[in-house]
Order: sequence, then C-alpha cells, then structure tokens
Amino acid sequence: MNTSTTTEPPEATCLRNGCVDQLKADGVIVSPFVEKVMRQVPRHAFAPDTSLDDAYSPYAAVITKTGENGVQLSSVSAPQIQAMMMEQAGIKAGDRVLEIGSGGLNAAYLAELVGQEGNVTSVDIDPEVTGRARRLLDAHGYTRVRVVTADASQPIPGLGEVDVIMVTVGAWDIPPAWVDQLSPNGRLVVPLRMRGLTRSVAFQRVTDSHGGHLESTSALVCGFVAMQGSDQHDETQVLVNGTPEIALRFDDGAPADPHLLDNAVRTPRVEQWTGVTVALGEPFSGLQMHLAIDLPGFCVMSVDPQLDTGIVSPRHKGFSAAAVDGGTFAYVTTRRTPDDERAEFGVHALGPDASTFANTVAGSVRAWDREHRGGSDPLIRVHPAGTPDEAVPGDRVIEKRHSRISLSWPPA
Repeated sequence: MNTSTTTEPPEATCLRNGCVDQLKADGVIVSPFVEKVMRQVPRHAFAPDTSLDDAYSPYAAVITKTGENGVQLSSVSAPQIQAMMMEQAGIKAGDRVLEIGSGGLNAAYLAELVGQEGNVTSVDIDPEVTGRARRLLDAHGYTRVRVVTADASQPIPGLGEVDVIMVTVGAWDIPPAWVDQLSPNGRLVVPLRMRGLTRSVAFQRVTDSHGGHLESTSALVCGFVAMQGSDQHDETQVLVNGTPEIALRFDDGAPADPHLLDNAVRTPRVEQWTGVTVALGEPFSGLQMHLAIDLPGFCVMSVDPQLDTGIVSPRHKGFSAAAVDGGTFAYVTTRRTPDDERAEFGVHALGPDASTFANTVAGSVRAWDREHRGGSDPLIRVHPAGTPDEAVPGDRVIEKRHSRISLSWPPA
C-alpha cells in the first residue's frame, strides 16, 4: 500500500530491521504479519523531527506535542508498545478498524494489516494532531485511511460497526459509544487505567442476561498520554503534610478527610521486610495488580526529588505502590539481598497505626507470592453502569462514569 517513491537512507533500513529483530528476540513480535508491516513502514518518516537512532529505539516513544507545564499531549508510541497492541488485537486482512488517538504511524501499520479489502479510521480530538497525521499519511501513500477530528468518546458519524477498536491514548473508562460501534465478535484494545495502574487490555464481547459485557483476554503493562475531551479524568492528589514533597495519587477511593494524614510524617517510620524476593530485572507487575485489588486504600506515591528530605525512601521516587488507612500510609519498596543478586520487598509505614498497617500491606505482598505469583493475570470485566451487584462478580469492583469494572483472580 505504501506508494511513496522516496528513497530512504540505508541507515534507516538497517536501524528498522535491527529494531524489529530486537522485538522478535524479546518475544514482543510473534506474528509474521506484525513483523512484516513493522519492517515495511518507514517509522522515521512519521517522526521527521527526530533522529534515526531515536525513531528506531525499540522501547522509547517520540513526543510530538507538549502542552503547558511540560505535559505530554501527543506522541508516537514506542515500537514495543505498537507491536504489543497489534499482537493483542489480532488484526487480519479485510478488518474494519477504528483507531482512537491519531498520529499517522500506527494508522499506516493498521492499513497494511487490513489491506485493500479493509478500512481504517483514525480519530483525534486535536485538529493539530489530525492535520499532521493526514499530511504524513498522504505523503507516504496511505490516502485510503480516513482521518477524523472528533471527540471519540461520542459516536463517529458514518462509521458503522468495526471489527477492531484500538485506543492509543490512556483511558480511564470505556464510553458506551465504543461498545456500540463494535461488531458482535469485535475486539477492543485499550490502555485502561485502573486504580492508578495502566494496562493495555484486549477485550472481547461476551453475551449475558443483562445485555452483555467486555471480558479481557490479555492485560500488559504500558504507559500512554492521557485522553482529552468529555471522558478525560484527572487523578485526586493528596499532599502529605500539605507540601509537594510526598504526593499520594488516587484514581478512585480518595480519603474523605485527607487532613488525617497531616501528622503522619511526624511519627517514626516503621519498616517491615517480607522475605519475598525477585531476581534483578524480573517483572512483578502482578504484585501491583494484587495490591490494587486487595487494599481498599490503594494509591500511587511519588516524591519530588527537589524537595526530598528523606522522610520516605522508596526505591523509585516517581512511582511506588502505596495505600492509606485513616491517618496512616504505607508504600512498598525493595532492598538488595546480601548476595546482591536479588531484591526483597519491604513495607514502610508512617502514622499512628504504622505497625499494624505495615503488617497488613506486608501480608498482602506475601499473599501474592503464595497465591498468584507466576500464575494468570486477573480477569478484567467491563459492565455498563447500573448493572446490579449480583451480575458483577469480582474481587474488586471499580465504579466509573460509564461502567463498573471488576477485577478477579482466576482459581489458583
């Protein structure tokens, strides 16, 4: 489909093939169809202001628009993320695809996958983004891709049903329009934020006695620029002790009286180590999901490095799994084992009930190790808002604007 006659520099071809080779070796690319399109489409041409090395860095995104205060508004996702989501979507020739969140490159990949018999519609709320996407797509032969400027939380005029909806912006909820536009056997792939954790979730439609729901087939760690428009959702941020040094961020379930935490940092820090270890570099995203399901006051803690006084000492200052109980908060951290070959999980807690709450969070870490480590990811179901409780099974139900999202661990 790519009809551009521009000859690209040999270095670009070499870097692109090297990027794809790396993603294949890492198990990100498994389908020959995804491999083919990622070798074929000139990624660097859709990031013209970026060096070839940066354009073909396998695990790095390219930021294309930044707003006030340095907030990222649009980007070209990392090759790893794009390949991962295409693998999740299982797109085939002839499919009708809706892409939500435009930019050009991903739409070009999708157009190659669906071929002449399929069609791709790419939607974004920002006319600057869609204008850029239209220019780049036309310049490289993808004139059949339809580019629309609209709030994709609402129905897209003239779209009809589609086989695949791929959302390439971070979403907090599933608008009804997405489900309504999806064919009965359609697939939805969306970076969904649940309790502060974002996962690229592949959903399929399931029929039930209450009109149907979405059920996950896979959920993989990712990060995305947040959605704008009518379904934009901002986190609630609680500043411990009233200063920006320690911030607790809640997607839902924020404390009714955050001032209960004002004196937490004036109590001694309690530290409890769990005996649960991981190899260096071993992923443990399942632990984060377990804590989000298990702990009612789950949140994410960040520490401003410019204001850091050492009151808390997380392993990662920008993101630590945390939880709040009344006037006490706790967070999960790690330390190297004596042989320096593994890391042990620990819990730090501050507040009037620090010892008790540290025990609670540490017990949750040990429960993950005992019951879910190395097993299946939790099953994620999306039911329409208003679905009765008895029809929404799950270990944790998250109430959102349009939906009730349940998280369930499969049997051990």
